[in-house]
Amino acid sequence: MDGASETHTPVHEDVKGTIPQKRTKRTISRHHAPEVIESHYQRYLSEAKAHPTAPVLLQLANEVDLSPALMARLILDRFLQDLEGGMPSKTLLNSMLKEPSLIPDLLLANNIYQCTINDCCYGPLVDCIKHAIGQEHEVLLCDKLKERNLSFLDENQLRAKGYDKTPDIILEVPVAVEGHIVHWIESKASFGDDHSHRTYLNEQFWSYWNRWHSSCHLRFGPGLVIYWYGFIGELDCQRDRGILLKDCFPTDIVTLCHASQQERAPRAPE
Repeated sequence: MDGASETHTPVHEDVKGTIPQKRTKRTISRHHAPEVIESHYQRYLSEAKAHPTAPVLLQLANEVDLSPALMARLILDRFLQDLEGGMPSKTLLNSMLKEPSLIPDLLLANNIYQCTINDCCYGPLVDCIKHAIGQEHEVLLCDKLKERNLSFLDENQLRAKGYDKTPDIILEVPVAVEGHIVHWIESKASFGDDHSHRTYLNEQFWSYWNRWHSSCHLRFGPGLVIYWYGFIGELDCQRDRGILLKDCFPTDIVTLCHASQQERAPRAPE
């Protein structure tokens, strides 16, 4: 990766959302306190009654510096507690957040909808967009591999074989990238910041290196992570331990066939 990758442009929406996401993670616990939720809920009821056409829940979320989608979840959960006579199921809560028309209170349904469509970091709409972008880049990765005639197994094929946690791609024949052996490739349609990369390392990447499957100890070995929207340059520090970072599909792939041809190539007489 060259120095330009540290400030990769154009900036993706995921990068713009990093700061508010970090702020939300720092403050979310205080909003989950029962007395705070009750205060938010009673204020919503009062202001919604006084201003039925105003997006009062969205305004409240902005005022208290909370993600609109997370505010919507808190208020809907509190509403359903009264309606159901107890804690609502996650299935019910999520279904109503995804489809506010299912909410029996029309005024609340409209406020939930306003919060959902005005949140750039959280909520069902953002989840759908992120999933679609992720799928798009996984398809792009597969197309690039096919262009290079590289044989591989994708995530769906690996799961059909019984694997639980797998990379997006496992190469059936490993390749070399910038002098490093690559057995697997993970596609990330996001910007690699310190927090997200550290989480991926602990929850995904290191486990790809050494996986337990059935009764066999399987080693996927070293691999490549592509952060399609760039990453902090200092994070690419695990190459010697088997994790290589790139912000695009590598152009300098060396295959076993190429290596064999180079070895067989006649050398000039000394």
